[in-house]
Amino acid sequence: MKYILTSKHSVPDAIDRLTAALLARQFGVLHIHDLNKTLNGKGVPFKPECRILEVCNPQQAFKVLSDDIDLNMALPCRVSVYEKNGKTCIGMISPKGMLQALSDSPHLAEVADEVESTLKAAMDEAA
Repeated sequence: MKYILTSKHSVPDAIDRLTAALLARQFGVLHIHDLNKTLNGKGVPFKPECRILEVCNPQQAFKVLSDDIDLNMALPCRVSVYEKNGKTCIGMISPKGMLQALSDSPHLAEVADEVESTLKAAMDEAA
């Protein structure tokens, strides 16, 4: 259910590479959550870098929402870039796995497959 790659790049460089790879595939980055900064700002001493990118392809989101508006809770997709054991990782929860758990629609299964393939390709390129 998870897809995680190890990157040879730093967290900031991996984010830049991932953003470019996503844009080339018509996915935009809506927001980047800096988990380290947020937790430390609230007095929680969290050391590893961890950034969560909310990513979206509007046409794919439209297909999902047109089929089942309740699935707005599963959008946008999230791709994380973080430090683990001294290495940079890029990871996501499988869109196919998540949608299979939430819907039995064959149409949505196709959309999730397309989205997952595209995100994996962008992550592979960024790593």
